[in-house]
Amino acid sequence: MDDIRARAAAKALPLNSQHISRRATVFNRFFAAIYGGAILALFYYHVASLLKPTSLGSFFVSVSLFISDIILAFMWVNAQSFRMNPLHRREYPGNLKELLKKDSDFPALDVFICTADPYKEPPINVVNTALSVMAYDYPTCKISVYVSDDGGSAMTLFAFMEAARFAAEWLPFCRENDVVDRNPAAFFVSNKDWNTRTDKMKEMYEKMKIKVENVLKKAKVGEELVNGEEERMVLDKWTNSFTPQHHPTVIHVLSENSKNADITGESLPNLIYVSRQKSKTSRHHFKAGALNTLLRVSATMTNAPIILTLDCDMYSNDPQTPARVLCYLLDAKLATHLGYVQFPQHFHGVSKNDIYGGELKRPYIINPPGMDGLLGPDYFGTGCFFVRRIFFGGPFSFQSPELSELSPNHVVGKPIKSPQILELAHRVAGCDYETNTQWGYKLGFKYGSVVEDFFSGYRFQSEGWRSVFCNPNRAAFYGDVPINLPDALNQIKRWAIGLLEVTFSNYSPITFGVRSMGLLMGLSYAHYAFWPLWSIPVAVYAFLPQLALINGAPIFPNVWDPWFLVYAFLFVGAYGQDLVEFVVVGGTFRKWWNDQRMWSVRALSCLLFGTMEFVLKSLGFSNFGFNVTSKVMDPEQSKRYEEELFEFGVFSPMFVPIATVATVNLAGGLIGIWRSCGGSGGGGWEKMLPQMLVVGFAVANCWPVYEAMALRNDGGKVPSKITFLSLFLALLICYFAAFLF
Repeated sequence: MDDIRARAAAKALPLNSQHISRRATVFNRFFAAIYGGAILALFYYHVASLLKPTSLGSFFVSVSLFISDIILAFMWVNAQSFRMNPLHRREYPGNLKELLKKDSDFPALDVFICTADPYKEPPINVVNTALSVMAYDYPTCKISVYVSDDGGSAMTLFAFMEAARFAAEWLPFCRENDVVDRNPAAFFVSNKDWNTRTDKMKEMYEKMKIKVENVLKKAKVGEELVNGEEERMVLDKWTNSFTPQHHPTVIHVLSENSKNADITGESLPNLIYVSRQKSKTSRHHFKAGALNTLLRVSATMTNAPIILTLDCDMYSNDPQTPARVLCYLLDAKLATHLGYVQFPQHFHGVSKNDIYGGELKRPYIINPPGMDGLLGPDYFGTGCFFVRRIFFGGPFSFQSPELSELSPNHVVGKPIKSPQILELAHRVAGCDYETNTQWGYKLGFKYGSVVEDFFSGYRFQSEGWRSVFCNPNRAAFYGDVPINLPDALNQIKRWAIGLLEVTFSNYSPITFGVRSMGLLMGLSYAHYAFWPLWSIPVAVYAFLPQLALINGAPIFPNVWDPWFLVYAFLFVGAYGQDLVEFVVVGGTFRKWWNDQRMWSVRALSCLLFGTMEFVLKSLGFSNFGFNVTSKVMDPEQSKRYEEELFEFGVFSPMFVPIATVATVNLAGGLIGIWRSCGGSGGGGWEKMLPQMLVVGFAVANCWPVYEAMALRNDGGKVPSKITFLSLFLALLICYFAAFLF
């Protein structure tokens, strides 16, 4: 790519531009100074309260609130790193035409798609993702798609056998009709221009879909569905001893661009199925291990200088995406340190007001420009284009792999189906291959955390690499969003465990990160790494003011006290700034309200349980396993999701604190109203109003929980066991709180 960069520099062709919003930056810094002053004033108030305790109970309350506010202040300080220098970029893909005039000018692209369970990640969805990138507006002879099947499923392999045949029709159809939605399922749903050819394509797609889904229902590939001896030979590897946890390596080339062509004679992209060897006695390192296997296998077969990683449900929504990436990778000014180009995650099928806050706008859209103004955004785990060189040490400290064929500079000189290539590919996909090597530590994606994306991006940048956040007007990728509460919480719980693994490792962002990347970048990563700590202040503020209110004990300054204004400013300032930032990136008030509600729900459930599971694991009492988030759409759940009803349904321990908090807050609100109306132990409305405001805010946030506990009778309501358990715990907590106050 160096010669192309040189031509771009010689012609002075602008491939991208950038700008910083000075007004936003000045305002953010000014507001941070004022808000920081208010935090220091609050700390002074807390210290003064601790020095003048009236009882043991009041001392406990003061300490609890002080610790909670210290954590909130710490997280706020970390968050300011995103607001100090937000950078926005723009690409000019039209200028590439002057540089890339023939197919051979384009750099090769390897695409990695990971799947692990055909029942939670339906193969037809994975097929749609693969087809959407195979149909990029990019020379097909330069594209190679590698599908990692960590579930080792013959059904997934069969789905891709069908996909390879369908691609011969689908790719020319997209080119000839200027199709933009190149995921077949998305296209046939959104298309309004029907003709005979379109009808034929849909019929072919539906036949393929039915075949794949029938195989999934039967849990086997019938003999009548096998086409040719080659397919039979590879499917015969699925013997009775073949299990997802124990099986040999399976690598099957489904299409080869030098031999396979579509119906118009154009070459098809390479399409390769990879299921790495599994053994119950070997560590596999979850998704990071699967990606490292693809790194090595792809190096032996194609070794493209650019790598795109995708989740199996994250399909391409813009065929021009690779061109946008080249606008950065071919820029000589960025080339030395640029390691990856990250696109935001967008989601389709989101309910009108995003009831579960599944879009996660803050980590995926709001914060990345702030990191881009420093060293670049973190790695999201999908929708990211890497320079292969990034996996082999820092920009100026190359780490050689153990085999020269795995080096990013190696030129593959044989066809991908040649015996020598396939033999080496099988070797590097073996479960024991990484033993006594640097893979996962100094080479490839990094091991040490189940959030391999966050940890790998963090380590890459600590080695000196930079990244770029590319956020075009048309979303580059779309993925699935969880449509029920258990899936939404389980996903975040896994993140919480992985983030704590990073926090309490030798690579903690607050120490190692600050030393290696600078203060602001280290704080950016610390904001995510310490994310599970939100559970502490949220739990305190979800229980303590309410229990004090029930017992008629004021714990905040009364409304006429100047210190009340400090509390009010901190609350309104934090939520107000969050709302403005949310709306600026296209959100609505209702979506923001649901997003901040889910922030509290996550803190009381998955972040809390993730923290406890991490502690138990650290003490040797728990062994965390990787749970795949289900991508299957249940009709009844989908209906309730569209109606924006919380989906509890199944029993989960994580629901207990949510229901308990809802119960305690409702009791606190009712008793607070009674006291304000002259009930026993009222103590004056001006003393209790601050707690009433906290309780009122919590009760408003808990409305979907009350609805699911008492007002609904569908399959998504709170299980009766959870309701009774939460009532019992609420009574127990209130009983013991009476002794405290």
